[in-house]
Amino acid sequence: MKVVVIGGTGLIGSKLVAKLNEHGHEAVPAAPNTGVNTLTGEGLAEVLTGASVVIDVSNSPSFEDDAVMEFFRTSTTNLLKAEANAGVSHHVALSVVGTERLQESGYFRAKQAQEALIKDSGIPYSIVHATQFFEFMKGIAEAATDGDTVRLAPVKIRPIFSDDVAAAVGRTAVGTPVGGVVEVAGPEEFQLDELIRKGLDAKKDPRQVVTDVHAPYFGAELQETTLLPGPDAHIAETRFADWLAQQR
Repeated sequence: MKVVVIGGTGLIGSKLVAKLNEHGHEAVPAAPNTGVNTLTGEGLAEVLTGASVVIDVSNSPSFEDDAVMEFFRTSTTNLLKAEANAGVSHHVALSVVGTERLQESGYFRAKQAQEALIKDSGIPYSIVHATQFFEFMKGIAEAATDGDTVRLAPVKIRPIFSDDVAAAVGRTAVGTPVGGVVEVAGPEEFQLDELIRKGLDAKKDPRQVVTDVHAPYFGAELQETTLLPGPDAHIAETRFADWLAQQR
């Protein structure tokens, strides 16, 4: 089947395109650098011609509240309209475990708005909620840094390797639309502050991680289980220490 991957040249998208092509599908990467722009609609009609499935793993270039809301609302609206015109039979979107519990954050309000548009579109859909990627630990640390100090809450998290996320999204895309959310998480549970401390130590980063129960996470205060998936989540295999070892 023809599968169009929106954001198909990024971290998850490029892995998805490769995995789907390996399994005999026609996976087409769609992004501004391939001539497809979901914000303007440029190239959408052409790339969606003959597509059975669309996977949206795109992300906003800005995390500023208004900009990220504009990105997800506009791009998702344009994409869903083009899919309806093209007769696409399955829309798959990648989102984040805990999105509905993180509504103090402008980014997660925008992701929730994206999910609402998908659910109301009338197009059969599946939404994959992943826990944070190992590769995103650097971004979490940066967002929590003040000078040489990284302030993080001692909450639970089950981070996941991006390869495992791509595999889960790919499996979902070639299956029957679930009309709801599928969760995927890593195999180990950590405390967020300890996880980032391990990551910084491995990189010989001199910043000090300070445990602070009120430290915001992209603008939202966390409860102990905010970032954890539910009991039915698919649990991936790659362990954090094994991934870290690969980075050296």
